[in-house]
Amino acid sequence: MALAGIFPGQGSQSVGMLADLSESFPLVSSTFQEASDTLGFDLWKLTQEAEADLNKTINTQPAMLTAGIAVWRVWQEQGGCLPVGLAGHSLGEYSALVASGALGFADAVSLVRNRAEFMQAAVPEGAGAMAAILGLDDDVVIKACADAVKEDTDVAQAVNFNSPGQVVIAGSKDAVARAMESALEAGAKRAIALPVSVPSHCDLMIPAAEQLADKMSAVAFADTAIPVLHNVDANSRDNADGMKEALAQQLYKPVKWVDAITALKSNFGAETMVEFGPGKVLFGLNRRIDRKIKTICVHDTASLEKALLLCEDA
Repeated sequence: MALAGIFPGQGSQSVGMLADLSESFPLVSSTFQEASDTLGFDLWKLTQEAEADLNKTINTQPAMLTAGIAVWRVWQEQGGCLPVGLAGHSLGEYSALVASGALGFADAVSLVRNRAEFMQAAVPEGAGAMAAILGLDDDVVIKACADAVKEDTDVAQAVNFNSPGQVVIAGSKDAVARAMESALEAGAKRAIALPVSVPSHCDLMIPAAEQLADKMSAVAFADTAIPVLHNVDANSRDNADGMKEALAQQLYKPVKWVDAITALKSNFGAETMVEFGPGKVLFGLNRRIDRKIKTICVHDTASLEKALLLCEDA
């Protein structure tokens, strides 16, 4: 049985995450200590006690990266089988690259902290928006966004193709509001404004992508030991420049999650996906993408033990 590894991004965080796993596996604490040493503050304490701080983008991104890698390291320590391929949703792509051996953990922690800072600086808080559109075909959502652009400064784009019938849009606040109205008029079941401070994966993030590309130019990337499918096109990269370019483009191009999961199944033969990290966001998306794909979320001792049993059949 072929198994793929997937890593969640922002939105899966919660106060107290991985507390159970850390009681049984010191590797969780030591991984968070590595991140804390890089950041200059106690990241584990923040994740366990400070909900308001955890939900700030500049803290959420390194926290989720570290959580994913902590679970991945425990998986490896306990003899978990090697995935045939890896993918991460948005921020989770960095976790996947660390797990693949392409990117050092400390470098990744610094990069995602910078990434969050660049993203927040690119658009003043309150000027951008994101919304989830439920129950419409992708092309109808794309058209609703195009119809919402009235001025040269307007931005409204479909940015997360998460599952059939679930597309996230992002852009300037008023344009996104108009796109939500157009989507509802076109028959969307719901149009839900998302509580975010940054309109990710749209053209408003181009300045942040340029800053990130400059920062990554000084970071060493290695060849991947496990293929990583990138968000921008659901393809892997076999060189450092290609990986860096994909990470920079990811800031202002759509997350093609449906394509990534489909490729892990069709191109790599993955019948099972292990979600490394807190929450069950990707589990829910995968069920809507293909119910024949089994997804198991590893975030505590019980789920780890259950997932490890899969390797007996691998």
